[in-house]
Amino acid sequence: MSFLSENIIPGNYGKIFRTDAKKEKNLLKIKETLLKLHGIKEVILNQDVFPFEFEIHTSKVIKVEDIENAVKTVGFHAIAKGSIFALL
Repeated sequence: MSFLSENIIPGNYGKIFRTDAKKEKNLLKIKETLLKLHGIKEVILNQDVFPFEFEIHTSKVIKVEDIENAVKTVGFHAIAKGSIFALL
């Protein structure tokens, strides 16, 4: 594992996670929980794909494990998705 795969770095890149939540109200609960964590600026929900995804943007370095644990507190799972930077 590398620093970039184990952490979310501040900036415009963010990190995408997939979740097993299947209803909009559950996604909103996840978003609300994540926004309470210090350093999370924005959580963008994507319900156009399945499994549902959310993207997190931060103002400081945050461990992926912290995101996964926060989502578990509301009864769901979050798994970081693939590559951090788009290939050109």
